[in-house]
Amino acid sequence: MSEQTIALVTGANKGIGYEIAAGLGTLGWRVGVGARDAERRETAVAKLRAAGVDAFGVPLDVTDDASVADAAGLIEDTAGRLDVLVNNAGITGSAPQMPTTVDVTTVRAAVETNVIGVIRVTNAMLPLLRRSSSPRIVNMSSGVGSLTRQTTPGTDTGPVSVAYAPSKTFLNAVTVQYAKELSDTNILINAGCPGYCATDLNGFRGFRTPEQGAAIAIQLATLPDDGPTGGFFDDEGEVPW
Repeated sequence: MSEQTIALVTGANKGIGYEIAAGLGTLGWRVGVGARDAERRETAVAKLRAAGVDAFGVPLDVTDDASVADAAGLIEDTAGRLDVLVNNAGITGSAPQMPTTVDVTTVRAAVETNVIGVIRVTNAMLPLLRRSSSPRIVNMSSGVGSLTRQTTPGTDTGPVSVAYAPSKTFLNAVTVQYAKELSDTNILINAGCPGYCATDLNGFRGFRTPEQGAAIAIQLATLPDDGPTGGFFDDEGEVPW
């Protein structure tokens, strides 16, 4: 019998992150539910277990070095390796985000979670991922991070946003740099766009379900060994940078 695949999903206590964890769990994987809120984390784990998922809680604040180090230690002790990391935790930042009037702390907070948090978690988990035979990293981005879409007349990319949207552009660029550095390894890293999903991140205004948004993450988490790396994808294929 083959070894059980081990995954960690950050921000997995609700919304798209929860559905990613649920989807990976239906594959028979063991899934770490990363979240900073203890009560919501354990509620999510209990719900996943009730649905037959082999889930375990991982206390994790992606903006805190010690928390991330502890999470890596927990996975080390629990599983001894990591096969898939889904960097899903993210924030939109407070509104408004007009560039001429924004409070710069709003921009800083978005970058700290959506970009630096991803770097912090990825680097902490890399030693565990290197022990996997087919390691995958999925960075959950957004279509609003596409500069092509942002600069194409008539394309709906939502309201003007100097914190959230650029943080996702930054994340896409970071994903490319990781792919370049890791090109001589078996680690595949890609960015995924879930589409405009109804979650508390947008006041449930989206027209897609969290389950639909999770599909691209599951697809990128299960890529074959000859799959792409350093790309940006949604359900329809490659998303323009």
